[in-house]
Amino acid sequence: MEIDVKTIVMVMIGAAVFAGVQGLSGLLTVATQKRKLNQRLKVGEKVEGISALVVELRKQRGLNASGARSERLRWLSNLIVASGLPYDQRKWLTYVALAGLVGCVGLGVLSRTPFGFVGGALLGGVIAPLGFLKLKANKRNSALGFQLPQALDIIVRSLEAGHPVPAAVALVGREMSDPIGTEFGMAADEIAYGATLEQAIERMSERCQHPDIDLFAATVRLQERTGGNLTGLLKLNANTVRDRHKMRLKIKAASSEGRASAMILTSAPFIAMGAIMIINPHFYGDVIDEPMVRYGLAGIGFWIFLGNMIMRRMINMRL
Repeated sequence: MEIDVKTIVMVMIGAAVFAGVQGLSGLLTVATQKRKLNQRLKVGEKVEGISALVVELRKQRGLNASGARSERLRWLSNLIVASGLPYDQRKWLTYVALAGLVGCVGLGVLSRTPFGFVGGALLGGVIAPLGFLKLKANKRNSALGFQLPQALDIIVRSLEAGHPVPAAVALVGREMSDPIGTEFGMAADEIAYGATLEQAIERMSERCQHPDIDLFAATVRLQERTGGNLTGLLKLNANTVRDRHKMRLKIKAASSEGRASAMILTSAPFIAMGAIMIINPHFYGDVIDEPMVRYGLAGIGFWIFLGNMIMRRMINMRL
């Protein structure tokens, strides 16, 4: 059986391209992991001393020098801390102002009504930034829950090797990627700065606002006050966190149909209203001053809100 030389050349070219793509993908993956792993270390390169490092890390999380949140707009401060984004007040206000301006001009020009300008400004300057922060906070929350059992396993193995607890916590901060690496790294820095293990883990729990981190903090607090085998407690803690994570995934799969229905039913009226305002701007503009139209739109908005709350209670199963 004769083999065509052209076929052999094409196969070799295909194999070379495949190997090149795989190698490039591996390099990009390793580079991304190193970049994520070294984010906190880059902060350490810019400052000198543990005290300066602790203050800078707290500042980037939206906390003050003592590690406390701002008392004004407490819920917004909690959302900023939970998102994990580097906090720069001047830069963030600039972004919000630009987003509000773009939303105001964009929706106002499309709708050609004063309501469009106001609605666009609120959408771009308030709703969109808060939604983005909420999205980042939820994504970070999921990553924390997924990484925590691995972090606890590292601490357990380090303790079994004879290392002290602060060294085991610092090992997680060096070896694991964000977000869990940064959180444990901050805890290790606070311990080196003079805080006790209980205080450092409690502050980490306040920053993360995650139930599994709260369970870990409660375990450490219990062991600090009553004594006992910390290694055994952390092993049980890791198994419990894994089981809870599996249960959350099962609940998410079971409620996926309800969540999809909720998103469709919620977005459909706004999509239809937006399409009508774009196609025929005077459809609502000519009658918006009528009291019955205003009452009707307000009633529709109330029923949409009430329906969302009911659907949320139906599909929001907490563990």
